[in-house]
Amino acid sequence: MMITRRNAFQLLGATSLAPFLPAYGESKINFSIGACDWSIGHKQHIDAFSTAGEIGLEGLQISFSTPGSEFDLRDKKVREDYYRRVDETGIRIASLGMGILNQEPLATNPDSLEWVSDAIDVMAAMEKEQPDKATKICLLAFFGKGDINGKPELMDAVTEKLKSLASKMEDHGVVFGIESLLSADDHLKIMDGVGSKNLQVYYDTANSNRMGYDIYEEVVQLGNDRICQIHCKENGALLGEGIIDFPKFKQSLDQIGYEDWLIIEGAMPKGAKVVESYQKNRTLLDHVFRNGNAD
Repeated sequence: MMITRRNAFQLLGATSLAPFLPAYGESKINFSIGACDWSIGHKQHIDAFSTAGEIGLEGLQISFSTPGSEFDLRDKKVREDYYRRVDETGIRIASLGMGILNQEPLATNPDSLEWVSDAIDVMAAMEKEQPDKATKICLLAFFGKGDINGKPELMDAVTEKLKSLASKMEDHGVVFGIESLLSADDHLKIMDGVGSKNLQVYYDTANSNRMGYDIYEEVVQLGNDRICQIHCKENGALLGEGIIDFPKFKQSLDQIGYEDWLIIEGAMPKGAKVVESYQKNRTLLDHVFRNGNAD
């Protein structure tokens, strides 16, 4: 059974969001809405497609980890399983995400650079095998043990390591997005140091807001060519019920011409149910960014 976006609004009870609509106005930009597999309870697991289907998502950000881990995309058979699920559900692979770098930092772990290089190989293989189901974007995470904010020596180490992969990134048309606690200025410093358009920022609304950065100005400062994808996120609240002003954030994205993936991360109150919460999050983004006009 095919469910259109408009039908999805009816199924999810979109009328509960009616008070928001006058402020949002018309929107014809075709944003796509997805979620991280880890945020919906299926980190690096193919069952994420089933839950994403229940939610009504259009895509998933898929975890990419160490060699030999469960559902390791280095394995062609695993990739083929993912392709089948894309065909069966219509849910696309929006990007990969290397959360493993939070535990095994790129700056200091000698194996991590090889794993990042593996991600290039995997995305190149996907492009050859099933170009309509492939992604060329991978998030590089810098939190926890991998945090480099306020640590210039680690920022320099990351810059040099990514610089060593710049030619390979460019040869395969792969883009890596830095997700971190860095300011826009520091993100730009690393990107300029690497000197490749294939290194960009994976912008996260809640992380940057929590650090006290003006997220509405930062995305304008970075510009569309320096942002590969965006995490729409709240800490401990549903989207639209926290501190992020998503209509204002949309105005900033409109200003730079961004119209790509919006990936939901977090955005759940304590004890809330995943599917119900993410249905509400998806509906909120639909109203803000697309206004529910597209079938």
